[in-house]
Amino acid sequence: MAATSLEGLIAEHGGNPVDILRNSKIGMYVYPVVAPEFSNWRSEQNAWRDSAVLFDQSHHMDEVIVEGPQATEFLAYHGINAFGNFDLNRAKHYVPVTPAGHVIGDHIIFREREDKYILVGRAPTSNWLMFAASYGKWNVRLRYDPRSPSRPEGERVLREHYRFQIQGPEAGKIFEKMNGGPIPDIKFFHVDWINIGSKKVQALRHGMSGAPGLEIWGPYKDKDYIHSTIMQAARDAGVNLVQCGSRAYSTNTLESGWIPSPLPGIYTGDGMTKAFREWVGVDMYESAGAIGGSFVSDNIEDYYVNPFEIGYDFYIGWKKDDFVGKAALEKIKAEGPKRKKVTFEWNRDDVLKVIASSFEQGTPYKWIDFPQPNYASSSADMVCKEDGTMVGMSMFNGYSFNERCLLSLGVVSTDVQIGDVLTLKWGEPETTGKTSTEPHKQADIRVRVSPTPYSAEARTNYADSWRTRS
Repeated sequence: MAATSLEGLIAEHGGNPVDILRNSKIGMYVYPVVAPEFSNWRSEQNAWRDSAVLFDQSHHMDEVIVEGPQATEFLAYHGINAFGNFDLNRAKHYVPVTPAGHVIGDHIIFREREDKYILVGRAPTSNWLMFAASYGKWNVRLRYDPRSPSRPEGERVLREHYRFQIQGPEAGKIFEKMNGGPIPDIKFFHVDWINIGSKKVQALRHGMSGAPGLEIWGPYKDKDYIHSTIMQAARDAGVNLVQCGSRAYSTNTLESGWIPSPLPGIYTGDGMTKAFREWVGVDMYESAGAIGGSFVSDNIEDYYVNPFEIGYDFYIGWKKDDFVGKAALEKIKAEGPKRKKVTFEWNRDDVLKVIASSFEQGTPYKWIDFPQPNYASSSADMVCKEDGTMVGMSMFNGYSFNERCLLSLGVVSTDVQIGDVLTLKWGEPETTGKTSTEPHKQADIRVRVSPTPYSAEARTNYADSWRTRS
């Protein structure tokens, strides 16, 4: 009988989830509905650095609404974050971990009422919270609005909310024009109300690509009106507001340093984590997702990360009486970190060598797509010393037209220093069932270890957070 859960699927594959994920046929990770390019992805990337850019974030993220008498207690227990200072009209970068302390994913969480929160992000955190609501018998109600279909095939797509973000050095002129005057002085990751034409909308002070900006949202039925009003305000303000397509959108994090898709650490462990795997269906993200890259291990835990390694320890609410994973994180803290997050700057000549191989006879190196070379849900490429010793893992990569180089985000051993030159192994050593890979050979690409965030703007102008503390 065919498996109906992730736990059953793992049992069918001899207990090895790596085999499932490296041979997934889910294909490329798609940013849905939004056009790939409105002008061209180079100009769209450049806009968040030099003028202003409009991101349409309405379709590629899940939304989970949590409300009820125990909404705060429920979310505080299932996330590492402190909730003592979480007032109304605030937002947080919410991070849940497993009882073993492994990162599951992250969401941006907004507090709308004393008993109501909205969470936005990728599927692993959404799925974990929906499972947890029933596992612990909490007095909460969850409403789930999944991301839009990757390939809607012409069918109409509707969401609970539209979500736009406007960023860049010229963004302030647009805000003032569409608000009909100066906007409130909104602190970083705080929320206030502004005017967009005849509508009052909520605005979050944010900045994904390192430039200042606001994220706004409201009922999806207002989307077209809000969009046209923003574009007209930009014209009236004399600002070249560039709409960003899905090709460039996924690369904005490379300059600001957020790793968007770590492998959720749920494939091992008993108790709550095992019960979650029994709850997860075979068509859900955790079952159907793919691991891609040169790092191949039979131990799925080699792909996991903990909050200390990717800079999220700053969020941990140690004073909370208890939360999922607290004991494990206390142990990890006592032992000291073994890895840290960095940016890898890829060597120009080595990248050109890889590209040139596709213009030669024989088996080429793995193709590097521009601006986004990722070809799996989670990436894991080996980063090694000169003697071949693996000292790190590259987890998310892409080309920045602003920096004129390929960059990737990942983790390295704590003894690796900024400026060290290491070797990234690009391409897969084996033939897998992934439809997103072509026959290829592996290439060695030199990478220079660089700060995170790579963008000086993000390192210096963000509010006190993991970005500035790194």
